[in-house]
Parts: sequence; C-alpha cells; structure tokens
Amino acid sequence: MDVMNRPDNMERITTEAQAKAFIEEQIALLRAQIGGSKVLLALSGGVDSSVVAALLIKAVGQQLTCVHVNHGLLRKGEPEQVIEVFRNQMNANLIYVDAVDRFLDKLAGVADPETKRKIIGKEFIDVFAEEARKLDDTKFLAQGTIWPDILESEGGIKAHHNAGGLPDDLHFELVEPVRILFKDEVRVVGKALGLPDSMVYRQPFPGPGLGVRCVGAITRDRLEAVRESDAILREEFANAGLAGKVWQYFTIVPDFKTVGVKNGKRVDEWPVVMRAVNTRDAMSATVEELPWELMKKITARITAEVKGVNRVLVDITPKPCGTIEWE
Repeated sequence: MDVMNRPDNMERITTEAQAKAFIEEQIALLRAQIGGSKVLLALSGGVDSSVVAALLIKAVGQQLTCVHVNHGLLRKGEPEQVIEVFRNQMNANLIYVDAVDRFLDKLAGVADPETKRKIIGKEFIDVFAEEARKLDDTKFLAQGTIWPDILESEGGIKAHHNAGGLPDDLHFELVEPVRILFKDEVRVVGKALGLPDSMVYRQPFPGPGLGVRCVGAITRDRLEAVRESDAILREEFANAGLAGKVWQYFTIVPDFKTVGVKNGKRVDEWPVVMRAVNTRDAMSATVEELPWELMKKITARITAEVKGVNRVLVDITPKPCGTIEWE
C-alpha cells in the first residue's frame, strides 16, 4: 500500500478484521521506517493522536515518547484519562506537562476570539518545543494527520494544521500512520487497538478547547462553569442514550450576567447555553430536538451544581446561519 496516498480502490475499513489487517501492516511499516530511533508525539487525548500512540506503542514500545500538555482548556476528566489509559494501562513513556497557569495567564484579559486562538496555538508549540529539546536523539515526530486533513490542505480549504509551526532548530522526520484513513476508519482501528469507547468515540472538540466556549475574555471561574456544565450535559446525554447518536453537544458560558433568585435573594450570575447539533461534514448542521424532560433535568442540575450560574438557555440555530461553535 502507498503509505503517502490513499489508493483509489482502497476498501473502506468498517470491520474488526479489516482494522486488524491495517494494524499489522502499519506495525511493519512503522518498524521499517523508525528502526531503532526515537519518536515524539503530542498526545491530546483525541481519537487521532490516541490511535497513533497506540499503534506506535505496539510497533516500537519505549522508543515512543508522548507529551500531554494540559493547558487548562480540556474537558473534565480528560487529562486523567490520558494518564490512566496510556501510562497506567499501556505502559507508555508519557510526559505530562501541567501548563494551566502558563496558558491562562497569557489569555487573561484577551477577548478577541482569533487572538485567543493564536495565543493558545503559539503557547502550545512553545511548551511542546521546550519538552522536545529535553530529549536526546529523537529523530521522528508522529502526528495524527488523517486523509481529510490532506484533502482540505490540497484544496486550499485550510492549512495543514499538523505539519508546521515548530522552531527551526527542531528537525524531525514525520510519522503519520493514519494519514490515509477517514475519521470513521480511525475509530474502527482505535476500537481494534483496545482503546476505551469514551476515547474512540469522543465527539469533535475544537483545537483551542473550552477557550472558545468561554466566550470573551477567559476567567478561571467562568472557565470552570463551562467545564462543570459540559460534564453534566455529557453525563445526562449518556444516561438518556444520546451519546454517539448526536454528533456534537456542549455548553457555552458568555461573558455577561443575568438577574436571578436563589434562596430568596437576588443573584447576578451567568447563563449557560446548551447546544446540540448533527452534521455529516460540518459545513452545515441541524439542531437536535431534545426531549423536554431531559432539558428540564439538565437545567435543574446545572443551576444547582455549577457555581455562578442561574439560568440555562438552548441554542436552536442551525448552520447556516449560526456556526457550530460560538467563537
């Protein structure tokens, strides 16, 4: 198989048997490419980088070093899951970097969405580069590039988000074992590799994380309101059997307060906005019609359990004209 391009006649990977055949083929190719050298991977915990990590662990074991950067903008429980799955269960050589204060200090007072994205992107590269410089004799950089990334890059839709940005003094050869796969195929391969469903079927998550769902200038207390309300929403969707049936669902906390009443007293607190959408290609999206009883239960939990929140709203705007994310 051409390791750089997807063959026109390549059959879609939909079964465990096909996934296992792909895994065996990639293990052989990875061993041939890497030899006895060392490999570095930025492990976010998303399905693409997680599948690449699991493949490399099978192929070259301790020659792989994974770097997980916690920038404070991940969903509740995600850093802990990365550590549990890869360090504790798969015995990966995992470096965990707690960069929460570093990121949030840089983002303090920054309200413009594009400026926030640039700060998050640059700081991530800086942190990753600092860790890379500490490692000796690392020749390869592994990435979770998938086939839609290549197609969109070639079509001018967006820049190839994986390949660039590292400083000139860091020269790596790329390792991209899932670059010829579509997202659904990556999930089938991840399942065959033994990754947990919560990781394999993780819903799409923006690169800047919760930073684009804490609308406006990020504050630590409002960021926690986003994280906690999102966790409640995901838990209740799972309880209602909607996990995996709705493409993306999340909460947003805008940078304004509304008047409310708690314990017989006036309170000025934030609203939480729920959003749940379905899409095939993210170019357009329809709104999931949520059961009324489910919305009432989520509202009751969020207003009772999330500090600083007194109101829950539902965004029922399709795309177009509303985008999926708010920033």
